[in-house]
Amino acid sequence: MIEPPDLKLLDSAAKDALILALIERVNDLIAENAKLKERLARLEAKLGEPPKTPSNSSLPPSQGRKASGEASSMQNGKPHKGTNRELHPNPTRTLDVRAKQCSSCGGDVSGVEQSALERYDRIELPEIKPDVTRVVLHGGTCPCCSARFKAAPPPGFEPGSPFGPNLRAFAIYLRVANAVSFERLSQLMSDLVGLKISEGALVNMLAASQPAFARAAALIRAKLLSGTILQSDETGMRVGKQNWWAWVFHHDRECCFSIRPSRGKDVVEAFLGEHRPDFWVSDRLAAQMGWAQKDNQVCLAHLIRDANYAIEAGDDAFAPALRKLLKRACAIARRRPGLADATLRAYAQRLNVKLDALLRLTPTHAAGVKLKQAIAGCRRHLFVFLEDRAIPATNNASEQALRPCVVFRKVTNCFRSEWGATLYADIRSVVETARRNAVGAFQAIRITLAPQPLADTG
Repeated sequence: MIEPPDLKLLDSAAKDALILALIERVNDLIAENAKLKERLARLEAKLGEPPKTPSNSSLPPSQGRKASGEASSMQNGKPHKGTNRELHPNPTRTLDVRAKQCSSCGGDVSGVEQSALERYDRIELPEIKPDVTRVVLHGGTCPCCSARFKAAPPPGFEPGSPFGPNLRAFAIYLRVANAVSFERLSQLMSDLVGLKISEGALVNMLAASQPAFARAAALIRAKLLSGTILQSDETGMRVGKQNWWAWVFHHDRECCFSIRPSRGKDVVEAFLGEHRPDFWVSDRLAAQMGWAQKDNQVCLAHLIRDANYAIEAGDDAFAPALRKLLKRACAIARRRPGLADATLRAYAQRLNVKLDALLRLTPTHAAGVKLKQAIAGCRRHLFVFLEDRAIPATNNASEQALRPCVVFRKVTNCFRSEWGATLYADIRSVVETARRNAVGAFQAIRITLAPQPLADTG
């Protein structure tokens, strides 16, 4: 507390100065109080807002909470219909077992003609152990010139790394496709395969595969950029002690990943080079907009989630009608293969007329106002998918492509080095492209490590 001055000792000028100082102080306190009231009002309003969930925002599913499920079918006394496992198409061997005695009377039936009544498989794994080839190169002294000589190693058995292509592909498959850490991978090799491989040897194994996967990823990128449509998205990654981003660029049968320290347009520019696709599909992130020569298609699924949030926040005018319209558009997108071009044009006209009518509505909540402003800003990018059947209405495929990266991030905490992040992006490009072409992940890795890269196999 400040002790007040003795007013009797102050002259008229001093009292005037004191009064002016007090007025200035009061004005400052009034302004500070107004700011605090405004902040309190914002915080109280925020307390009344619905929480962000995967169903009403771009929050990933892993950060959402699942509601308690209903009783299972077993609890209400109605188990689901059982199914039998399909027989293996190529069994290693077949045992034809014929009856020797009748199960009823015990009579000899070995000479009776019998037919197959039941077939089933018994599946077992053989003992897993390494196949080690010891190479001994002999040599001696030439009787003609007295020079020392040594036998040349056979093809495929040259000196160097002792690990063959199948073992290297197996280690890379476990590391990348299954997010196994180096420590666990070393232990797994020892316990499962009976082969001791240090973490350093595993790191060297991956480092040696860099050129092969870099070539394959470059071929995938070139093929992707030769098309007219691109889709993109990004998610956070950790490289060393810094936050980086894993980007995915893809469409149809090609998919290319890039892990960069930026979330900006420089990443897209570096990936595209001089190429510009006709159409681009993405969310409304500024870094992913404006690259198409003709138009961008924004993700309708993102906008539907935004509409859900506005509805939960309290808007009952604009957001519900918009959600209904966007779901209608997505349904039309799913039916496109069976629709004629004229029908698609008619649908596009109706959707645009309804959207124009919606934009004349007045939202009843601030979240609805924000949503309406967002829709007005991307108005011309909503129904581009009706111009070309190959353009998806949502960017869900990008999120699905990034899902293994998110799992890898959570399990392994990402990468210690930049080269590790780059190699992971190249391998994911190969694996995801292979999946879209009905090739398994292990087979894709094995082919890439062979002389003939995956992208050249057609």
